[in-house]
Amino acid sequence: MQEAAGAQRERLAYVDFRLFFLGEISRADISGRFDVTPAVATRDFARYRKLAANNIRFDCCSKTYRATDDFRPVFEHSLDRALSALTKGFGDGLGGAAGALLPCEYPVPINRPAVELLAAVTRAIAGRRVLSVSYVSLSSGATEREIVPLALADNGMRWHVRAFDRRTSSFRDFVLTRVRGIRVLPEKPLPEESIDYDVQWSREIEIEVVPHPDFPRPELAALDYPMTDGVLRIRTKAALAGYVLRRWSVDCSEAHSLRGPEYRLWLRNRSALSGADSAPIAPGYFSQDGGRG
Repeated sequence: MQEAAGAQRERLAYVDFRLFFLGEISRADISGRFDVTPAVATRDFARYRKLAANNIRFDCCSKTYRATDDFRPVFEHSLDRALSALTKGFGDGLGGAAGALLPCEYPVPINRPAVELLAAVTRAIAGRRVLSVSYVSLSSGATEREIVPLALADNGMRWHVRAFDRRTSSFRDFVLTRVRGIRVLPEKPLPEESIDYDVQWSREIEIEVVPHPDFPRPELAALDYPMTDGVLRIRTKAALAGYVLRRWSVDCSEAHSLRGPEYRLWLRNRSALSGADSAPIAPGYFSQDGGRG
C-alpha cells in the first residue's frame, strides 16, 4: 500500500469506501469521480484485488464490482467523513461526484455566515492579523471592535470565532453572522493576545452525563449515547462546555429539576463547570452563590 502514489491511494480509498458503504462500484464511478480514463480505473481495480482479494468480486452481468460477504475495509473510514460523503457527496467540493450517495434528509442550516466573511476571518487566524469589525450583540447593539481571531468553533447551531477582544481586554466568542464591515489592521497582535493566553480555551474539563433520573425510560438514553456503565464522559474545553450541554439539552440543575421530553440527560458532576465562563448557558446551571453560573 505504501508504494501507491498519492493519487492512486485516494482512488483505492474510494473503491474501499463504496464497497464498504454501498456494496458495489463500477469503472464509471471512478472515471466520473476522478476524471480518469477507464483504463486507469481498470488498473485501480487490479491493484485493489492484490491488496484485498477476498473483498471484491466482479459481476459479469452488470459489469460491476461487488463486495463479498467476507469484506473487511482496507482503509480507515471515520464516521464523520463517511456520513458527510453519503449525505453530501464524496470529495472536497471542488469537482468530482456531487450530491448525496444515498437518499437523505437533514435540517437545512439557516444561519450560515457568508463565505467571503468566513474567508476573511480564517485568513486572519492563519496570518495572525488584527481585524476591525462592526459587531452586533444582544447587550451592546452595534459596536466597533478590534479583535484578534484565534480559532473557529461550532456549537451545533451556529459558528463562532474565538478571539481576543481589545474593547473588553478579554477572550470572547463572536457569532460569525453578527460580524460586519471587516477591515484588516496593519499592526501585529501582542503576545498576550494569542491563544496560548486563553485560559478558558486551554483548560479541558470532563463532564459526566447520565440518563435523567426522572425520564420514564432511562435505558433509551443509554442506547442512544455511547455510555460506559451508564455514564457518558465528555472531555471539552471550558470555553465550550456550556454549548455542549445546551446542544444536547442536558439538565445541569443540582436536583435534576428541569422537566420536558427534551431533558433525557443529567449532568451528575456539576462541580466540573466551576470557573467555566460558558457555564451560564448550560440548562439549569446555577453557581453555588445562588446567581447564574
